[in-house]
Amino acid sequence: MSSSVISRTHGFPRTVFLLSRNSPRHCSSSTQPTSLSPSSSSSSSPLPPPQSTVDRVCALVCDSFHQHTHMRVSPPRLHLSIDPDSLTHEQAVTTVASLAGNAGSMVALSFFHWAIGYSRFRHFMRLYIVCATSLIGNGNLQEAHEVMQCMVRSFAEIGRLKEAVEMVFEMHNQGMVPNTQTLNLVMKIACEMGLVDYAQYLFEEMSARGVHPDSASYRVMVVAYCKMGNVLEADKWLSVMLDRGFLVDNASFTLIISEFCEKGFATRALRYFHKFSDMGLKPNLINFTSMIEGLCKRGSIKQAFEMLEEMVCQGWKPNVYTHTALIDGLCKKGWTEKAFRLFLKLVRSENNKPNVLTYTAMINGYCRNDKLNRAEMLLGRMKEQGLIPNTNTYTTLIDGHCKAGNFERAFDLMNLMSREGFSPNICTYNAIVDGLCKKGRVQEAYKMLKDGFHNGLEADKVTYNILISEHCKQADIKQALALFSKMAKSGIQPDIHSYTTLIAVFCREKRMSESEMFFEEAVRFGFIPTKRTYTSMICGYCREGNLTMAIKFFHRMSDHGCVPDSIAYGTLISGLCKQSKLDEARGLYDSMIEKGLIPCEVTRITLAYEYCKIDDCCSAMVILDRLEKKLWIRTATTLVRKLCSERKVGMAALFFHKLLDMDFHVNRVTLAAFMTACYESNKYALVSDLSARIYKDNRLAINVTNNSE
Repeated sequence: MSSSVISRTHGFPRTVFLLSRNSPRHCSSSTQPTSLSPSSSSSSSPLPPPQSTVDRVCALVCDSFHQHTHMRVSPPRLHLSIDPDSLTHEQAVTTVASLAGNAGSMVALSFFHWAIGYSRFRHFMRLYIVCATSLIGNGNLQEAHEVMQCMVRSFAEIGRLKEAVEMVFEMHNQGMVPNTQTLNLVMKIACEMGLVDYAQYLFEEMSARGVHPDSASYRVMVVAYCKMGNVLEADKWLSVMLDRGFLVDNASFTLIISEFCEKGFATRALRYFHKFSDMGLKPNLINFTSMIEGLCKRGSIKQAFEMLEEMVCQGWKPNVYTHTALIDGLCKKGWTEKAFRLFLKLVRSENNKPNVLTYTAMINGYCRNDKLNRAEMLLGRMKEQGLIPNTNTYTTLIDGHCKAGNFERAFDLMNLMSREGFSPNICTYNAIVDGLCKKGRVQEAYKMLKDGFHNGLEADKVTYNILISEHCKQADIKQALALFSKMAKSGIQPDIHSYTTLIAVFCREKRMSESEMFFEEAVRFGFIPTKRTYTSMICGYCREGNLTMAIKFFHRMSDHGCVPDSIAYGTLISGLCKQSKLDEARGLYDSMIEKGLIPCEVTRITLAYEYCKIDDCCSAMVILDRLEKKLWIRTATTLVRKLCSERKVGMAALFFHKLLDMDFHVNRVTLAAFMTACYESNKYALVSDLSARIYKDNRLAINVTNNSE
């Protein structure tokens, strides 16, 4: 007979039926029934004592377990002739506890895995808790953790992950301290469900409970942030991970490099590429190709070819994808002839023939350079080689024709696509819509979209960005905001381009409170402001006269990996000049020159002219002296005209004489402006001096020419 023991685990009753170890029903492998229904017997034989359902299941489990112990699976997979629907939840719980107490942990674990294979028991939490508690009682902590890991996986399937995790922590009271492996699994599942913030909470909870994170713990967080596109957060986790001496695996290496490059952080990707290599992780062909592609997208073609050399030195042969990345990079830089030479190298090779992507990249390069005849020629050549242009190939060519205003050919190509079995997608429509908007044919663009929607297409992020940008250009902010709102309601998340477009138009309208609101919202949603985003904010605050905020945003650029360019510097310098803060403006000007940036003509003229306004010609000269000769001449020429228009002919004369020192060929328009200003200001002597100087220089030049002949 069976005896019964009642115990409780966190409020859940547990009934454990103990079987006699000497009972033949417990371990027999030949006399046990194969079904849970009562066995029929001869009328002349006495009936055996009735068996409980739990006893029978336990016996069947033991039989199956011992029959499969030769298998290399631990615990072995059971093959029970039991209808799971005939077992109640209580009977399943009692069975697993009974088996753990009498037949051992492995037998109990085998039954547990059999039970959770059925939906009837898979999401019954007491089964997991009782099984884990029984295994803890037997001293099998590793197996208990295995049970809790199964519980986490099962309950995550039905959206009850947090409930399962709470129970994992509660099991601490039963003697099962959470370990790194279990919590890593929970974090991984949370990240796969998109609950990255919860995964970060679990990471912190891990440390708080005395569980030491390992390389896998950090890797889970790095991979999660990479996959969601938040590379700045991934960068933070990766830095801490490497500082603690943990290594990434090759799969993570590949993901990190590709994601960082994809999001425009090629410099950081390159830093990690070399750091991983120095730590002994050898880059493979995919890593090298990803890095080359990232550098090409950034426009660092020289570095990309240096990476190619390093790749070859390490024994890797570039494939067609490596060459395609280089061709695409060269084309985007405008170097189509160099790209075509590399393309021809592929054409002549035996093993790396150009594929559809290669042809598309080359076609795109010719379209960018308005060489549409060559692009069309390549399309024909592609077909001759037996390659079938895809939708992207046609869309690239359609986009080129639209930008050139050849809408008739663009529509012909759309029809050709359809005849060849390719339906124009939303990217194709976006190309035409963008072209029409740029030519001012907005109503036709909307009609085009309407036709596309009628054919089952749906607007995407690019569609909305094109339309928002067009309405912002027309200063129709109300319609732009309506489209932005509609975009979000349609389930399409705006990107940094969407936000930047709105920020720029609010800055132009001097509505800086709205600009800042959209800027902070974009950052809060994890978007990375671009140089254009920051420059718009700086320009807006300078227009408003709020230099404090302009300088604040200028310095904030580094927070998001943005290096100020000549436009950002020039914008702030102009703002400082307007408020006569010439020392600060001069400091910024010197800083940009030292960083190798070339100030634009507006910046050069603005700063030099402000010094001229306060009669400080020496400072204006020093500013111009830091320029190369060609830029100096162009700037000084413009400055002379500007000074003449303000009747500052004395200063204009100084710069004019300096101009003649640099180049005795006189700009006739500038000379006419100077002479007119002198006559109107009664400064005849200045005209006389300059004319004499010009005559002398010309005579000297003639003599030099005659002597050389």
